[in-house]
Amino acid sequence: MKFNFDCTENLEALLVKTAESLDDFEGEFDPQIRLADERFGDFQANGVLPYAKKIGKNPREMAQRIMDALPFTEDWEVSLAGPGFINFKLSPGFLLGWVEAFGQPEEAAGTALVQKPKEIVIDFSSPNTAKQMHVGHIRSTIIGESLARLMAFCGHKVTRDNHLGDWGTQFGILLYAIKREKISLDQLGEDPIAQLENLYRKGTAWTKEDESSLAEARNELVELQAGNTENLELWKKIKELSMDSFEAIYEMLGVRFDYAHGESFYRDRVDQVYESLLEHKICEENEGALVVFHLEHKRFCKQPLLVRKKDGASNYATTDLATLLFRKEEWQAEQIIYVTDGRQRDHFEQLFLTARKWFDAEKRAIPQLDHVWFGTILGEDNKAIKTRDGQPVKLVDLLNEAIERASRMVIEKNPELPAEEVSKRAQAIGLGAVKYADLSQDRTLDYVFSWEKLLAMQGNTAPYLQYAVARISSIFRKLENEETPGSEEARPPETPHERTLARKLTFFPLALSQTLRELKPHFLCTYLYELSTDFSSFYNNDKVMVEDRRTQSLRILLCRRTKTYLCSGLEILGIETLEEM
Repeated sequence: MKFNFDCTENLEALLVKTAESLDDFEGEFDPQIRLADERFGDFQANGVLPYAKKIGKNPREMAQRIMDALPFTEDWEVSLAGPGFINFKLSPGFLLGWVEAFGQPEEAAGTALVQKPKEIVIDFSSPNTAKQMHVGHIRSTIIGESLARLMAFCGHKVTRDNHLGDWGTQFGILLYAIKREKISLDQLGEDPIAQLENLYRKGTAWTKEDESSLAEARNELVELQAGNTENLELWKKIKELSMDSFEAIYEMLGVRFDYAHGESFYRDRVDQVYESLLEHKICEENEGALVVFHLEHKRFCKQPLLVRKKDGASNYATTDLATLLFRKEEWQAEQIIYVTDGRQRDHFEQLFLTARKWFDAEKRAIPQLDHVWFGTILGEDNKAIKTRDGQPVKLVDLLNEAIERASRMVIEKNPELPAEEVSKRAQAIGLGAVKYADLSQDRTLDYVFSWEKLLAMQGNTAPYLQYAVARISSIFRKLENEETPGSEEARPPETPHERTLARKLTFFPLALSQTLRELKPHFLCTYLYELSTDFSSFYNNDKVMVEDRRTQSLRILLCRRTKTYLCSGLEILGIETLEEM
């Protein structure tokens, strides 16, 4: 375990060096340092017991000898526990020094900040054009946005790409339905995307009922991909209408993209993919289609990756390979992160296998490829969340309902607030609650969506964290006209609640590092929740405004740092904070 702040030492190396300096230590010694809970201390070395057993020594006596030989430091308090555990607790002086030194989150980030920034492309959200975004799209959108913010915060160069589904099979069906119904796209009414979805449903039904309809729909797609003028004009208009719909939702969520190329952007590059894969014998023709078999893989030796359909049309795999090559050549991507539903795991595993063989054959360096996948949002019946008529819940409807519910909460608490202020607070609370309910879950798990839980003012929710920020803000409003001591007068933390809060602040960089390493935002959420609960305990037990200036200085400093780290962490998650709730 490495705890690399400027004024601390690498405990593991220190213990090994100390043990090696003792006469009767034989062979390799592994201290087995772990992060201990509050009952034992900050860090605990457990390796003395197995080592002592191996060489036939008394573990407690051996641990005591190591402790006695450790060089003196003001950063740690060292104690012996049980049969031979060595506990290291950060000293009050170290805690005060750390809290004083790292006033800004970027300074405190410590080990999370990268020494060699990478060019990282994050591919997220990626809705299909001609369809409304539904509740399932929120996971990719907000997980991708939070990871993009985290990586940029830690120093990486991040490119956000919204890889739209705008060139696939659904367009053949939709174009067929538009022509069959003789619909003008300028006369679709106030909700054109809903009308396009209705047309798509009709087209799908027709193609299922009639083989000739299916053939016509397939032909419309081939004509589109071949550059048919009429089909291209219809396609462009559909994409414009779709982007207007998407942008309205992204603006609500505070999500941005650098590019929204979509599959169509790469349509002129797919021939290069076919030719190169054939040249290097990576793909083969099978029943008129081009496919890739991975003979070394248990399933993919029989379950191929389809890269060109037998009618000549491209598909997801084709454009994904072309996209990967573009991102490497044009954006110099060193890492590409794809944020999608877990049901696409097979696709990305096959894609990554194919890409590695292709890049190796072309003698190109391939970027690091990561599939950040997530589970399903469930209703309270533990089934995929749907409307009463069985349709997917529209994302815009969900977000508007969150704002409406939050608005009622705000008015109930502050009935005299002006409408403009109610709207501002309701947006921050409602949208923050929806985002945090998702981000606070391990993304690989399904989770049950519950309005009651996500808008609760207690527990691991966004409103609870937002209230903690507002509570600290109220402290500083009360201090505006008070003469308060400067932070240089602060004494080291002494009370249990002072020490616990100061200690939690020092864990900020560890929370960022773990979130970055695992690409799972719930680790950061857990840290922020624990920081908020530790602050609440501190605030309820240790009065901030006291007569002793050194005590008051410390407690004001702890309040200030807590607010800074909470606001910074919530900003990374894309959640707005409020000065007042």
